Amino acid sequence: MLTLRKSQDRGHADHGWLKSQHSFSFADYYDPAHMGWGNLLVINEDRIAPGTGFGTHGHRDMEIISYVISGALAHKDSMGNGTAILPDEVQRMSAGSGVRHSEFNHAADATTHFLQIWIQPNEKGITPGYEQKHFASDEKRGRLRLIASSDGAEGSVTIHADATLRAGFFDAEERAELALDPARKAYVHLVRGSLTVNGVRLNAGDAARLEAESLIVLSAGQDAEVLVFDLAA
Repeated sequence: MLTLRKSQDRGHADHGWLKSQHSFSFADYYDPAHMGWGNLLVINEDRIAPGTGFGTHGHRDMEIISYVISGALAHKDSMGNGTAILPDEVQRMSAGSGVRHSEFNHAADATTHFLQIWIQPNEKGITPGYEQKHFASDEKRGRLRLIASSDGAEGSVTIHADATLRAGFFDAEERAELALDPARKAYVHLVRGSLTVNGVRLNAGDAARLEAESLIVLSAGQDAEVLVFDLAA
């Protein structure tokens, strides 16, 4: 079964310096029908105004993935990491027993557009960890490139969660299929463009929740960038 969630139906917050759209209940946005999907708890599409950002704050017991769409996201944390995350890069932060960090857009004239993704970990209280990797655009062209997994397969970042995350770019005749275990859940988030997922058309910001399905078929993309999650039920 596939359930379509339109972009405009997401929660929305406008803090001036930050504009955010929430796929699931988060902060002041609460919707009991959208509390997460499997062990995927948060997808926030954030736009940070130039010269602003999130001050130092804490997290615990969460696998946090940052996926930059455009601009740059400066990251600094209590583990001693300080770097910038750019498009085609993926950052994984395992909050574990506790970590503090900040995220800023230091550009003078460009908005940072990124996805903040939270996945529930398998185990609480682990030692916090950090990882950042680059995945070239051509590795994602017309295929689903594994970018996060529990075992770091294919050079993906390693998350301490029963989940995988793949990214792909699709246009024209490009097509991909992904086999699923019908006992698990899947989630497709369209970052940009338009794309057909199992016969259903998605536009930028739309998502598809899948359960009791054995296959995802992606086709008829128009400048599409997509994320596909395979999740514990």
